[in-house]
This record gives sequence, C-alpha cells and structure tokens, in this order.
Amino acid sequence: MRRICMSVLVVIGVSIFVFALLHVIYPSPARDVLGLRAPQMAVDAWNKAHGYDDPAAVQYLRYVKDLLHGNLGYSYIENQSVLALFEGRMARSAYMSGISLALAVLIAIPLGVFQAVKRNSIGDLVVTSTAFTLYSMPVFFLGLLLIQVFALSLPVFSFQASQSTSLLTVIADWHAMTLPIATMTLISVAAFSRYMRSSSMDVLAQDYIRVARAKGLPERLVLLRHLVRNASLPIVTLVGLSLPQLLTGNLITEQLFNYPGLGLLFFDSLKKADYPVLLAYTQAAAILVVAGNLIADIALSIADPRIRLR
Repeated sequence: MRRICMSVLVVIGVSIFVFALLHVIYPSPARDVLGLRAPQMAVDAWNKAHGYDDPAAVQYLRYVKDLLHGNLGYSYIENQSVLALFEGRMARSAYMSGISLALAVLIAIPLGVFQAVKRNSIGDLVVTSTAFTLYSMPVFFLGLLLIQVFALSLPVFSFQASQSTSLLTVIADWHAMTLPIATMTLISVAAFSRYMRSSSMDVLAQDYIRVARAKGLPERLVLLRHLVRNASLPIVTLVGLSLPQLLTGNLITEQLFNYPGLGLLFFDSLKKADYPVLLAYTQAAAILVVAGNLIADIALSIADPRIRLR
C-alpha cells in the first residue's frame, strides 16, 4: 500500500508537470479549429465557450476529471477523440512489443546461463562479442541492416510492417512482421543476456550450488532448480521496466517500418503539433513506467522471499 501511494503521487506529479509544460506551449487549440486567420475576437469567444480562459489550476482539475472518466482529450487536427485514435493502435503496439519481449526473455535466459557455465570459452566470447555489438548499435541502424540484407539483397521478408488495421490480420502476416519484431528482439536479447550472464556467474559461486553438486544432483537439475530462478531476478526487473513498450510501442521501430501503432501516431502528431495526442501519450507512458516499476518490485518480492518492499 505504501508503494502504491508513492506511485500515485509520482503519477500526479508527472501529470502536473506535463500539463504545465503543455499549457505554456499550447494554451489553446482555438487557432487549429478556427484557422490562422481567424480574428482575435472569435478566438477569445471560442476560448471562453470551451473553458480555455479559466485559470490554469481550474483547467488542470478539469483535465484530471476527464482522465478519471476515460476522456483523453480531443484532437482537433484529426477531428476525433484521442481515445479513438489510441484504441486500434494500442493492440497493434502491444502485439509487436509483447512478442519481441517474450522472445527476448526466452532467448536471453538460456543464453546467459550458457555463457556463465561456459565462461571464457570460445562460445562465451562469440556470444559476448555479438551481444556487445548489438547492445551498442542504434535501433534504427540495426533495423536498416536487417532491411538491407533480408528485404532488399535477399528478398525474404517485407521491408514494411503490416499496414492492416485488424490485429488478426497483423498476426497472420508474419512475412511483414518478422523484421520489426526481430529488430526489437535482438536489441533486448543483447541487454537481457548480459544481465543474465553476470547474475548466473554470481549464483554459481554460491555455497548451495556447490552443495547440490556435491550431493550428486545432475547438472541439468542444478541449473534448472537452483540457478535459473535465482539468477533471473534482474530479468524480472527488466521485464517490468519494459512494460511501457507493450502499449506505447517502440517509437523508432514503428517509424522505421511504418507500423501503424502508437509510436508512429506519436511521430505523426509531433510533426502536426497535435498537442492533445502528445499529452495523452506522455501521460500514458508515465503511468506505465510507474506501474512497471511497481509490478517489478512486487514480482521480485515473490520470486525472492529475502526481498522486502520498503
């Protein structure tokens, strides 16, 4: 309960900061609605009719009230509610980010254990060098490399992600979704495997591992029962911190592969100066970051009883 209360305070603080910043940059959408050549008298009348001439504190309280009722604002540039813009794109972003995150975890855990068990071997050096290369590589550069090799030089996959608005069609179109998912997966594997390797090496040096081996327990059971669960604690934290990507999407990857998710919506709104969409996106990302931290803390306390939330 204490951590939940702290999380709520952080979300409130972020909402105040973001709203204040937006209020300074974009005090009213009147010009977007009435046009740049609208007379000032018409702009003032529109602001008064829609409450934009009220004090900033009153406008913030109205904004919070709308958020609590599921109203994320209205995009006058797109002429529809922000929630309507988000609805279809949320599922698509969650699908791409969720699949890449799941694949990264499934690959990184055994890869990190292998590196720890075979440390300083040729296999460990090869995997470590590859992981460092991927980890230091910008996402857009890796995506361009994959496009050049697997979409242009070897036309195996599509250079553009699925453009369908139906999630089922996107899921079925593996030919178009392979490269964007692979881009996000490889970057995450590079980070996750490094943490898993370091954590596994620490666990392998513990006394209970030596005792299990001295009792004659097969190496496979030593690794599965005693090593993986304890060494996976950093991965639990990383997965929790990756939660915002599930709904807000990966900005660079969606832009690179022209994938119609929330990340691409953010870029398009940025170019159009569609501030209500930017405000809603930023607020959603902040809430998910706080929620991800809270979930990671709770999951860690469940996975390791020695950890207590404070």
